Amino acid sequence: MKRTNIFELAMLLMLFCSFAVTNAQIMDIESKTYKTVIINNLEWTAENLNVEHYRNGDLIPQVKDKEEWSKLTTGAWCYYDNDTNNGMVYGKIYNWYAVNDPRGLSPEGWHIATDSEWDGLIKYLGDYLEAGGKIKANDLWESPNKGATNESGFTALPSGLRYDVGEFNFSRVFAYFWTSSESDNETAWAHLISYKNTVVFRFNGYKKDGYAVRCVKDY
Repeated sequence: MKRTNIFELAMLLMLFCSFAVTNAQIMDIESKTYKTVIINNLEWTAENLNVEHYRNGDLIPQVKDKEEWSKLTTGAWCYYDNDTNNGMVYGKIYNWYAVNDPRGLSPEGWHIATDSEWDGLIKYLGDYLEAGGKIKANDLWESPNKGATNESGFTALPSGLRYDVGEFNFSRVFAYFWTSSESDNETAWAHLISYKNTVVFRFNGYKKDGYAVRCVKDY
């Protein structure tokens, strides 16, 4: 009978250990900590970003008024429905101008996930038709939360969005995530996950919209 050598054993372990929720926590400039998860050799934050200062210490404005939000061409954040209780669950919602600000939105040593990194994550988890179930949290979503297993440990939450006109919608039913990748002058690439199915939708969102943000460790 053939013996399994150390290299073969290591390869088998890699196959069976596709995901690893880490014990480590990263810290942002405000000393808030975030759980992380390793998926396909990339380390992601397993929680939505919740910071109100850029990496250099500059304050990111909180904008509650919908008319003011609709006119923004610079970075801003808000809580869903302007309710701090939602912030405790879902983190903050950012427009894309905050994501793209050169002062840095992510913690030191990390960056906002690119469209390419999201694409790699999704394809690793079974492609766009089924990856949503593997990254959705098992709770907080409206029924049926179809196919949700969160087996990857990514723990996507239904944080909803803020439209470019300043209105809020879709908390508990949809999760929206920015990427750092621009699409054109008015839009940037983003991803949507629904309570109704396991699909991850890639779309170009208006930069004035407000979505959640996940980070990836620099490499």
